[in-house]
Amino acid sequence: MLRDKSLEELASIVGGENLLTSREELLCYGYDAQHIEGLPDAIVVPRSTEEVAGVLRLANRERIPVVPRGAGTGLSGGSVPARGGIVLLLRKMDKVLKIDKGELYAVVQAGVVNKDLNDMLVPLGLFYPPDPASYRTSTLGGNIATNAGGPHTLKYGVTRDYVLGLEVVSPTGEIYRTGALTVKSVSGYDMTSLLVGSGGTLGVITEATLRLLPRPEHTETMTASFPAIRKAAEAVTAILASGITPSTLELMDRTTINVVEDFKHLGLPREAEALLLVETDGPRRRAEEEAAAAAMICRGLGADVKSATSTEERERLWEGRRAALPALARLKPTTILEDVTVPRTRIPEMLEAIWRITRKEGIEVGVFGHAGDGNLHPTFLVDERDGEEMGRVERAVEEMFMVALGLGGTLSGEHGIGLTKARFLELERGKEGIEVMRRIKRALDPNDILNPGKVFP
Repeated sequence: MLRDKSLEELASIVGGENLLTSREELLCYGYDAQHIEGLPDAIVVPRSTEEVAGVLRLANRERIPVVPRGAGTGLSGGSVPARGGIVLLLRKMDKVLKIDKGELYAVVQAGVVNKDLNDMLVPLGLFYPPDPASYRTSTLGGNIATNAGGPHTLKYGVTRDYVLGLEVVSPTGEIYRTGALTVKSVSGYDMTSLLVGSGGTLGVITEATLRLLPRPEHTETMTASFPAIRKAAEAVTAILASGITPSTLELMDRTTINVVEDFKHLGLPREAEALLLVETDGPRRRAEEEAAAAAMICRGLGADVKSATSTEERERLWEGRRAALPALARLKPTTILEDVTVPRTRIPEMLEAIWRITRKEGIEVGVFGHAGDGNLHPTFLVDERDGEEMGRVERAVEEMFMVALGLGGTLSGEHGIGLTKARFLELERGKEGIEVMRRIKRALDPNDILNPGKVFP
């Protein structure tokens, strides 16, 4: 519990209307999209970087945990207050401060929603490539904290590739800036890269300078349905080995195809064991040639290929892909969406392992993900009220992680470690690697007040 004196000081920093303490309000900000829960003692809604600094100075002095939060769309417990304290809600810091069309960058506050920025960029012929599934609601500050990816990662990269610089408040309340507006800069340590993906444990990001790109002239979109999922995986490898770099190469398994079709009625092929969503973009001739070459490869491996002939058809295909998680969520009371990444050539082995493990444990699963970069999202369909079933899920998840690491993969491609994967991190990084990370954390956050309990086992 926060002392009355601390609550009064918080109110003086951000204004009484921006300090929320009723139980109803606390419950609203005590969970994330994975339904991982923890109850804070107060919600603080700052309106400026200076107010964030004031809150952190108070919290550091009084040893109060602080958890930065954007839209709460995370899937690893990263924005959940594991040890109570203050949830620092950055939703009111939502201004796009500058867009420079000549130098191709935008300056945004942490609370700007990903889609809102891109909507502003459309008339300028520009776009910001990272597009996580939650792009309609997730904030750019949260995207940066988790190094978010998305369907276009294959060609365009992840959030880290687009962050030129940051304004940050340290856990002890100092305001500093990282990075530069220039394409190249090696002035001191690369603090920008350290903070991107740090999950709100090393500093509170209040502002970001983001690299932009010219919007592609033309886009070609198609689906390729395969009678065998191994053939779909072979197609992924063959397409990339041919020199084609699709902007998107997404995968859905049969379970996911059928629940999406039940949900959206898009005419997806129910009999297919796997579906690839393939997209190429760039100058029209190049995009069309790459699409034709990718289609030929898929047909050579037994796929039925269908191309979108209009913007409306393309949007419907994307509607199906983005509906994967909500469609799966209709089958059971609880969905547990995991995030493992393996080398692309090992996708068939990873998929077979997922099915073997879930059959052994008697758990329903649907798999979709970004096949082009080896990032799979096995989604377990369960009922969290059934303790015995949840125990089987825990065993399945642990075995799945071990298989992924054994295949040369990683515990998380884009969701982050947060709370849910902390106990597994040593398996990937080793004791020495964990200790180096701990030293960085202690140096920047000596009192362990910023998002404590996350990342480290």
